[in-house]
Amino acid sequence: MKTKNMITIGLMAGIHFLAHAQVGTTNTPGVVDLTKLANYASQSKPVYITRTNTPVANQITNAGATLGRVMFYDKRLSRNSAVSCSSCHQQANAFGDTALASTGVSGSTGRHSMRLVNAGFATESKFFWDERAATLEAQTTQPVRDHAEMGFSGSSGDPTFADLVTRLSAISEYRVLFAMTYGSATITETRIQNALAQFVRSIQSFDSKYDAGRAQASDNQPFPNFTPQENAGKALFINPPGPGGGAGCAGCHVPPEFSIDPNSRNNGVTGSIGGGTDLTNTRSPSLRDMVGPNGKSNGPLMHHGGQATIADLINHYNLIPGDNTNLDPRLRRPGGALQNLNLTQQQKDQLAAFLRTLTGSNVYTDVKWSSPFTASNQLTLIILPESAVKMTRNPNNTLTLQCQAAAGLNYRMESSTNLKDWVLMEQVASGPTGVIEKTVPIASNATFYRFTYTP
Repeated sequence: MKTKNMITIGLMAGIHFLAHAQVGTTNTPGVVDLTKLANYASQSKPVYITRTNTPVANQITNAGATLGRVMFYDKRLSRNSAVSCSSCHQQANAFGDTALASTGVSGSTGRHSMRLVNAGFATESKFFWDERAATLEAQTTQPVRDHAEMGFSGSSGDPTFADLVTRLSAISEYRVLFAMTYGSATITETRIQNALAQFVRSIQSFDSKYDAGRAQASDNQPFPNFTPQENAGKALFINPPGPGGGAGCAGCHVPPEFSIDPNSRNNGVTGSIGGGTDLTNTRSPSLRDMVGPNGKSNGPLMHHGGQATIADLINHYNLIPGDNTNLDPRLRRPGGALQNLNLTQQQKDQLAAFLRTLTGSNVYTDVKWSSPFTASNQLTLIILPESAVKMTRNPNNTLTLQCQAAAGLNYRMESSTNLKDWVLMEQVASGPTGVIEKTVPIASNATFYRFTYTP
């Protein structure tokens, strides 16, 4: 891994500028251009999307989400540098996993890895299937601290989380990224959590067939772009159970976000991957993107992966198979009997057709959510890009040099008369927009100037 730390500009009025060749752009694999950050903070979303669990103290920023993206895909956040967050949450599967249980450094996960797409668009602030993390921020480092998953548990022979901080602090790229994001290169667990949470919350999917219809009509009206089968399925999803009613899915999975109601309890699934009983699961991911654009499942459903398809999911809710002490009361009928919707096969097919309209396309391919590393786990940060300097000649025989750099970093303005021996003129700090500026004299002899950065 490396940073791009010099810049060339050319020759003008006796002033020469030196730099390396440009190594790539924002979309080049293995290259992150910190002078042209991807847009995470100001993404457009439909006006009808209003639910959020983003705290005021950790709003998404382009710099923070960029740092989060690097850490999300960096295998060095695991004890043996073998797995990353993305190992269990894959962009190709709406940031879920097609495996029943995900593989960690010392075993496998106890529950199926939840899809992360649209994780930030919910009033539910708790995370994990059993809601053991009070916030997304708290959730992000629990897998890192888990012995089986990423191995910085501090027990069973594992290094501690402090050892991970020491590891990251020794990597120049992280000193650059943390300084750009937080104003100093100091790495703490809170800073790691905030950046990872910003990246995860930035992952959104609102370009589905459902969204195209919702832009034209309310949920209680037929969508003009839907087939009759899809509109019938939408009505079943929204309308409560009862004579002439529906399936009541919206009672827990509230449109248009299709996130889980924070008050939901167990959904009737009581098994676990390793066998036995698990009644503590009361959360679920958004119902969006359960299948990919190709119609294939983005992984098994439920915390134990027991439902392989949308059809299996519908069959479960059509007839709740068994009772338990934590069962959501909305899955009981008047008098306490377990839910039996008595859906016909036609109605099941209609409901499945509607659920497939919740799948988008951009989330699977957008570069800003993809791995920033090359296939060999290499990363280059551009912090001083080629052709980013503007030179203005002033009336007093000086030149003002402006360079678009990475925000929040201290750069060196250096001069030389032979291109070999460089002298520091002064440190120049970049402003919040990343611009660094210096005015230099137009010398009678050939004088060379350059901006440089050393982590």
